[in-house]
Amino acid sequence: MKFSVLREFADGERRTPLSPDSIPRLTALGVQVAVEAGAGEAAGFTDEALAGAGAEVAPTRAAALQGAQVVCKVQPPTVEEAKALPEGCCLISYLPSSTERAVVEELVRRRVTAFSFELVPRISRAQSMDALSSQASIGGYKAVLVGAARLPKILPLQMTAAGTIPPARVLVMGAGVAGLQAIATARRLGAVVEATDVRTAVRDEVKSLGATFVELELEAQEGEGGYAREQSEEFLQRQRELIAQRVEQSDLVVTTAAVPGRRAPILITKELVARMRPGAVIVDLAADTGGNCELTRPGEEVVMKGVTIIGQRNLPASVPTTASQMLARNVAAIVALLVKDGELHLDFEDEVVAGSCAIHAGEVRSPQLKEALSS
Repeated sequence: MKFSVLREFADGERRTPLSPDSIPRLTALGVQVAVEAGAGEAAGFTDEALAGAGAEVAPTRAAALQGAQVVCKVQPPTVEEAKALPEGCCLISYLPSSTERAVVEELVRRRVTAFSFELVPRISRAQSMDALSSQASIGGYKAVLVGAARLPKILPLQMTAAGTIPPARVLVMGAGVAGLQAIATARRLGAVVEATDVRTAVRDEVKSLGATFVELELEAQEGEGGYAREQSEEFLQRQRELIAQRVEQSDLVVTTAAVPGRRAPILITKELVARMRPGAVIVDLAADTGGNCELTRPGEEVVMKGVTIIGQRNLPASVPTTASQMLARNVAAIVALLVKDGELHLDFEDEVVAGSCAIHAGEVRSPQLKEALSS
């Protein structure tokens, strides 16, 4: 079976779903690994390194795709890329509900079986395949570094001959994978950290990292797979009122609240931003889905009354080597589930296979994609 990895051309995307250490895992399954020339360069993996690990480096995209039964990339394919896929092949990539209708229709027309990173079930058996978690961890880490670099003060307490410098105050909104990594990173840098989440079940995890869990007098709100579910505007308004004072007192706020397949909830209004300390920074990890701050502009940096709101897109791609290594391991685990004795074997009785498949046999299986297409 031929497994092919394509080069990414989306703006800002520097990751690849293949690394030198993941190739032996694939070849051990009896899989022939091919990679489009240059696919790993932005992540620090040269063609020579990938070839040395056992991959065939194809000089062109057409050569990489020829005879491929499984094709893997990071970002969803463009219409042109979808048209180039071998008919009836398997595709492994991000495939959010926001994917262009024309792309989904082309995948259906070509009877491509598409597996989406977003749909991998959050169960113990699938943890090694969970690309959302691995990449969120990178995003949470980098968010704190980006915020710390923009702050006009240092994060740690310092006691010097010139006097004592108090530590910066960091608030992390959302204690999922990204939020917990942001908490851990901010604590390692010496900040005083508080965190909040609508799911009270994460309280102990927050405390174990040395942060204070801000209790909100709200009913616990947990959706499927441990995600927070979409909230009513009344609930969000009450949440904003309860957390307002904490936001005002913070030097750095990292927001991570997201609901799969939905617009990110607004947690920080422009009125609240106006009450924050001059020099404060907000890093909005939900920028890709609209942002948790009302003033966030995806891909941009906004300054209002001395407060900086950073809406940098795709933060994991700014740490491409590590992010790619983790993503490549996720992909190798997914392929191991789909391949038996060197051949593709799709067992839709398996809850992970069935749950992560967005399109199969000319039909859209994902409820999120179906809903997006019907709207």
